[in-house]
Amino acid sequence: MSWLRRLIGRHPVEPVRRVVPPGIRVYAVGDVHGRLDCLLALERRIADDVAARGGGRSLVIYLGDLIDRGPDSAGVLTHLASAAPAPFERRFLRGNHERMFESVLDAGAGIADWKTLGGLDLMASYGVSLPAGVGAEADAALLAALRRSVPLAHLRLLSELETLIVVGDYVFVHAGLRPGVPLGQQTEADLLWIRDEFLQSRADFGRTVVHGHTPVAEPERRPNRINVDTGAYATGRLTAVRLEGEDVEMLSVWLQ
Repeated sequence: MSWLRRLIGRHPVEPVRRVVPPGIRVYAVGDVHGRLDCLLALERRIADDVAARGGGRSLVIYLGDLIDRGPDSAGVLTHLASAAPAPFERRFLRGNHERMFESVLDAGAGIADWKTLGGLDLMASYGVSLPAGVGAEADAALLAALRRSVPLAHLRLLSELETLIVVGDYVFVHAGLRPGVPLGQQTEADLLWIRDEFLQSRADFGRTVVHGHTPVAEPERRPNRINVDTGAYATGRLTAVRLEGEDVEMLSVWLQ
């Protein structure tokens, strides 16, 4: 088959052409994790970008993990639960941190693990402090205080989160897709939690996968996926990717 390798070498295979439908511009925002300051700065950057490109329909997709770890999860949810400023449309994906928070609020499930994964930061943003003592009784008191503190608007936003969004030749998820599984058969667990099997895969998923979940020093653009999680809660850098027609461009803000 050496002749075939030589032929391919002379005529490289072109990358798959991915497009967003005409008349819409998409911005996909990476993991916010309670950094309201970064989110507001990035939204201003996006608004300036929209204006510079002549306005038009602009859809902002938030890729999940809006909460936990950073200092102002409550502020992030308050901001995003309000009406989107013109000219934005908003859609929100569920991340694994939203799923953990929902499970805690629903039935107290996984509260010990959630507290170690950024839940304590979220509670502080709602003014909820740890009760005295440890164990089931203390967790019950904590859960009761948390339920009293979370506004209905925040609960409504959480209940309306999506797990997968398709726009043109792009699919937007929080964590990724399981290789070899059709899009309609992906499980929520994989969409919210998968890492290595997805990140190491070179599979063509039929669409370019735009995701967060796994922090990277620089936004990644691979043949089959785009990762825009730049670890805002730790780095102060929040990133979005703009998709318009065939164009792909990263937008970032950096704060202390």
